[in-house]
Amino acid sequence: MPIAIEMPKMTDTMEEGVLVEWSVEEGDSIAAGDVIAQVETDKATMDVEAYDDGVLLKKVANAGDALPIGGLIAIIGDAGEDITDFIEDFKSNGTMSPAPSESSSEVSVKSSPDQTPTLPEDEPSSHGRTKASPLARRMATEFGLKLNHLTGSGPSGRIIKRDIEAEIERTPQIGHAPLPVPTSADRGHERVRISQMRKTIARRLAESKFTSPHFYLNVDVDVVALDMQRRGVNQYLEKTNGLKVSFNDFITKACASALVMHPDVNVTYASQEGEIHKYNYVDVGIAVAIDDGLVTPVIRDAHLKSVVMISQEVQSLASRARDKQLDVSEMEGSTFTTSNLGMFGIESFTAIINPPNACILAIGAIRDTPVVEDGKIVPGKRMKLTLSCDHRAVDGAVGARFMSTLKDLLENPASLLL
Repeated sequence: MPIAIEMPKMTDTMEEGVLVEWSVEEGDSIAAGDVIAQVETDKATMDVEAYDDGVLLKKVANAGDALPIGGLIAIIGDAGEDITDFIEDFKSNGTMSPAPSESSSEVSVKSSPDQTPTLPEDEPSSHGRTKASPLARRMATEFGLKLNHLTGSGPSGRIIKRDIEAEIERTPQIGHAPLPVPTSADRGHERVRISQMRKTIARRLAESKFTSPHFYLNVDVDVVALDMQRRGVNQYLEKTNGLKVSFNDFITKACASALVMHPDVNVTYASQEGEIHKYNYVDVGIAVAIDDGLVTPVIRDAHLKSVVMISQEVQSLASRARDKQLDVSEMEGSTFTTSNLGMFGIESFTAIINPPNACILAIGAIRDTPVVEDGKIVPGKRMKLTLSCDHRAVDGAVGARFMSTLKDLLENPASLLL
């Protein structure tokens, strides 16, 4: 009897997956537990395993196809088994076909009555609109060619550059026609397919921004002592094991310590239950930029770890995040999140809360600036921090006390090494 291999739900927020590549071929024998393909989810690229023994009778999905959860990926069974009726059953259930491709780059630009179009309008043919690439359309405009008079040699009869060039060669006078005043090189645009991760980021952050009433608290931190403390720690580490700690490692430790002292910030607003969940542990999510978007690997029990331990863990998680080797469990369950854009020279910004957290800390660049001490202007180092709070769970005074404690810890960093 044929057995369906369907798109599994691989993360709690996954709605569809993209088949990245196959690990087996049609006709191969498969055992339960064998990896048969890789699928891109909203958080990572993950292996798909077979749950039954059999022969891979048909690959239903191709590399690059997006399928909803439960969509048919492949069929296994006995060698030579007829699967025609089996496929028809899936078609009737609506889970057979992959999601439509978004890779088309076709562009149609129309002009107003008082403007000359930079790209020709589609001209109807016996089969509907004329298909042509943006470059072919621009060339047709320049040489006064009618697209519906040409035969395309591209995919599905699409008119492409070589078809325009061939028509110009067949009609020499066209090539000597006066050209219009040039505009920009190619006024088309590229349509880029959105990854599963980007779709999830867009959906979840939009939900966060428009359902969580954000408010923001800013402090300007004196980091002269923190800079000296970090330099001293790194000098010691270089002599012993060659490790280094960053400002971000100290900030992560300071956040964890401040959250222990202010548990009303270390919370989640559970709207469905009508509750606020207050945690007796501190798991800090660290926002890491990767090619597809943003992931937040989590430092578990950050309040119990030293700055050096946090540094080692962050480096490992960030490296594996960029290589898309993180397990989903390593990116879920944070109670607080930090986001640092200081390395790009950004002095301050406001971050959108990472659900289900109630707060996220935005970390700006450390800047050299003159400050006033004892009535005199002296060189100083400052850093701006901005806390975004969900007002449903965290009040202004609660957030302000947390930021005051965080500022004090960073301006007196020796306590973070105890």
